[in-house]
Amino acid sequence: MNINKLIEDMEVYAKERNVPIMVEPSLLYILDYIKNNNIKSVLEIGTAIGYSAIRMCDAGAKVTTIERDKTRYEKALENVKKAGMESDIKLIFSDAFDTNITSKFDLILIDAAKGKNKEFVDKFKCNLNNNAIIIIDNVDFHGYVHNSESIKSRNLRSLVRKIERFLDYLDNQSEFIVSKVNLGDGLIVLKENK
Repeated sequence: MNINKLIEDMEVYAKERNVPIMVEPSLLYILDYIKNNNIKSVLEIGTAIGYSAIRMCDAGAKVTTIERDKTRYEKALENVKKAGMESDIKLIFSDAFDTNITSKFDLILIDAAKGKNKEFVDKFKCNLNNNAIIIIDNVDFHGYVHNSESIKSRNLRSLVRKIERFLDYLDNQSEFIVSKVNLGDGLIVLKENK
């Protein structure tokens, strides 16, 4: 199948079924980073339907991606097969916290449960190659971050406060050099401080 047609079909599918996929400005930033920094291997936490994995693979990286939702995982398998990328995208059906990965990666993309960003970083930072980075998506969380007091829903307010605490933690640690990228729904880039 034509990759551009597949990408369009996936965008329509995601919109119709309210499946979260990366917004274009954020994804383009990552794709440019992959191309400009000779990124060969990516670990993605949160596959959804395989949209960003396929786009990153198309940009030249081999991708290992983890998804815990069975329906989304199966759709991702179908999409990767349609893209003809089975040898370059490894899909893992599991909760990321139950997954033991020993490989090292040039880039780790965290686009999963937003309240667990620190736990994801802590678990997977040992999987970074030298000079590798971690990119975390949706750190502005639809404009709610730093506006949590105005949120009526207790669950949403609790989630946003977890993201805020994570950002505060990043401001007060020295393990990573932290960069904020104001594109899409906000990206954080972490590079080990060596």
